Amino acid sequence: MLTNTYMITITRKEKEAILLLFKDFTSYYNANSLSKVLDISRIGAMKILKKLLNENLLVSKKIGKSIIYRVKLEDDYVKHLIAFLLTDEANDFKRWKEEFKELFKGNRIVMLYGSAIKNYSAAKDIDLMLIIKRTDYAAIKKIVKERQNMLPKKIHAIELTANDFLQNIKEKKKAAIDTIKNAVILYGQDKYVTIIKNVSSF
Repeated sequence: MLTNTYMITITRKEKEAILLLFKDFTSYYNANSLSKVLDISRIGAMKILKKLLNENLLVSKKIGKSIIYRVKLEDDYVKHLIAFLLTDEANDFKRWKEEFKELFKGNRIVMLYGSAIKNYSAAKDIDLMLIIKRTDYAAIKKIVKERQNMLPKKIHAIELTANDFLQNIKEKKKAAIDTIKNAVILYGQDKYVTIIKNVSSF
């Protein structure tokens, strides 16, 4: 069970459902498709969706005979909850938070993705995506170079402005969509949720 500062108690599977709907917003999820990803029964998935809908955390829409669900990011409460869940998820990667903490400053977003998340020992490199201002490029390059000298594996860092990141999403570029689905947001969770809000409505 996970209790956040907004006093909603959610189970591990409910957290997984919320983060899945948030991260994989380009896909349509109903109770059946959600149950397969979460490895639970369809009835179990329906109970989760109904609870989250009743808590005003989700919105639903009927398409054909199916009802699909999305996270209700128009609600400030829900935005803060998602940011909290992303921060909680990042706490499982404290090594990388510590390793790359110098990259976080102001409104920057630091995202870890790729094989290093699942199996660092088998990973060929460390993949980062950084959402920054254009004026930060030189400073970011310097920090990445310094960290590279301390790590045995190559750091593969992609730097984008928020507008570039949004444009990649709107154009449904596979690399951007795959990163969003799988990334851990090490820093900048609040701003990240705000960005995703602009492209994830029904």
